[in-house]
Amino acid sequence: MATAGAQSVRRALAVLRVLATGQERGVRLTDVVSHTGLNRPTVHRLLRVLVEEGAVEQDLATRRYLVGGEVSLLGLARASRFPIQAIAEPHLRYLSESLGDTAFLTIRNGADSVCIDRRTGSFPVKVLSIEIGARRPLGVGVSGLVLLASLPADEAADVVRRNARKLKALHVDPAELLERAVRTRAQGYAYAPVGVVPGSRAVAVPICLADGRTVAGLAIATITERLPDARVETVVAQMRARAQLIGAQAAELAHRKSARRG
Repeated sequence: MATAGAQSVRRALAVLRVLATGQERGVRLTDVVSHTGLNRPTVHRLLRVLVEEGAVEQDLATRRYLVGGEVSLLGLARASRFPIQAIAEPHLRYLSESLGDTAFLTIRNGADSVCIDRRTGSFPVKVLSIEIGARRPLGVGVSGLVLLASLPADEAADVVRRNARKLKALHVDPAELLERAVRTRAQGYAYAPVGVVPGSRAVAVPICLADGRTVAGLAIATITERLPDARVETVVAQMRARAQLIGAQAAELAHRKSARRG
């Protein structure tokens, strides 16, 4: 009975994670089935219970399912769970103002990456490639790629294996993704000459603590003309400087918390 209960909880969370990728658009039942690997009756039963509990909502017009208000309210109980967001905010703002383009902060959550903050730049044409709260398989997108590249090779391979269904749906080849992670690790940043939005480019650098652990990805997205190949290194240098400041402040905060607990 305990094993069955644990399985139900894991399945429900798997469904919620898939729904989170749909954000305000929602996700079709058939896509929940394909992404989770669960059969249709099981998914339908889980969704029905989650809707009853307020953890999931269904758009009656589109029939798509979305993360419900109950989940958002539960999250408010741990608003301080991501201090990196507060630390990084002024640096995101600085980059968006100095470079003129949109800056993003992304963290790892299990086998996914989640955008937790975004600041638009001053340039009139803004690339808003992903929304705050956007969840994608780790390695998809430049921020996700620097996060995947920060993992030991065996752990990165395991994450990609776990995301096989999702990657297939996104037409991403797992072996090629791991190769890109290796190249990203070697050069220290991820660069996408063709971004999520047509006519855009993106670049990301890791935010690391003093011990070398990567805690987040810092990205910039802009229109293609504003990020020619010759400018990438200059932009990366500015981003690295800010990433180092964020990492140092995050490490200092962690040290102070540890000292208080001691």
